[in-house]
Amino acid sequence: MEHAVITGSSSGIGFGLATEFLKNGFSVTISGKNDEKLNSAGGKLIKSFSKNSVHIQTCDVRSCSDIKNLWNSAKNRFGHVDIWINNAGTGQDFIFIKDLEEDAINLIIDTNIKGVIQASRIIYNKMSEQGFGAVYNMEGFGSDGRKMQKMSIYGTSKSALSYFTKSFIKETIHSPVIIGTISPGMVLTDLFLRPADRDVKEAKHFLKITNILADKVETVTPWLVNKMINNTTHGKSFNWLNSRKVTARFISSLFRKRKLLYPADLNIKTN
Repeated sequence: MEHAVITGSSSGIGFGLATEFLKNGFSVTISGKNDEKLNSAGGKLIKSFSKNSVHIQTCDVRSCSDIKNLWNSAKNRFGHVDIWINNAGTGQDFIFIKDLEEDAINLIIDTNIKGVIQASRIIYNKMSEQGFGAVYNMEGFGSDGRKMQKMSIYGTSKSALSYFTKSFIKETIHSPVIIGTISPGMVLTDLFLRPADRDVKEAKHFLKITNILADKVETVTPWLVNKMINNTTHGKSFNWLNSRKVTARFISSLFRKRKLLYPADLNIKTN
């Protein structure tokens, strides 16, 4: 049985990916730094699938020892790791750089950049010893160079992640280990919808764009998992919300309104 390890998988896209891997006959190791949330997520997966195919291991990707423990625990449980996804990430409150606290900035940088770099390095070396495997890094807003007010630190972290992964792909081109990226686009998760200090104008714009471009977790994750399972090519980037799809959705929005998010979800008064 093939085996996937997903960091930051107690909720959101990570949990959705774990669910889809299990549906495809994989065993799965889920991880997160909150024991209560992680055990709850693991319990749901075990109930829906099988205790024999689900493993739970606490991991804070800011810690190299935690990353190594996650690998060792996962491999000891299932014997090997076929796919590792660096999904764990921290979002940014929708505020200006000047108003962000030092701890908030450090958390984003330490998780989204340093955590992914260290995990990529550690797991690549482990998979090289194993003789096979694939590592995928999760892209997000900023990976393509786009910029937006009040998303500067998060966007910086994903821009850095994109540069790092492309460089890492070049360095490992002759390796038996596959390195790649996945990009889910705009997905309705707690990270995407985290509490934010938006004024009414900003909230209405966010609502409009979200209803045009966003998707639910269960829409995106089957496509991403299918791509990863069937991929045998080093350096692939699987982007759900590509430019062609963005254009099509904006054109479609002129004739048909999608309703994924409502004013009440953002505390916008409609009267």
